[in-house]
Amino acid sequence: MSKVRRKQITRKRAISEIDIKFEKIIQFSGWMFLLALGVFLGGWVLLDDILNILILKLDAMSFSLIIFTGTNSAISFGLASKIKDNPDKKRGFFLDWLIGEFFLCMIAIFVVAAYQW
Repeated sequence: MSKVRRKQITRKRAISEIDIKFEKIIQFSGWMFLLALGVFLGGWVLLDDILNILILKLDAMSFSLIIFTGTNSAISFGLASKIKDNPDKKRGFFLDWLIGEFFLCMIAIFVVAAYQW
């Protein structure tokens, strides 16, 4: 038996229903991005590799869609877990997430534009 005990998390304030809904919305957005990624890649594998109906190429637009949905899913799940662990700093975490998403999207747009140019 391990002698290490888990620390109990002490909350300074009670978790409100709005905080729970906010966390669920962020988790839901993460699941939607993950579902979009799975449907896109599943359709790709099914139509191109298994059924050989279409011949699909990995071009800049499809690559950017894969990268965008994958990173947004991961970032949304990360934000939800950070807010769950520390609800007092949720405003700061959310603003950092918005700024990070903006920069990620701008970099992705410029990379795809430079690739196609």
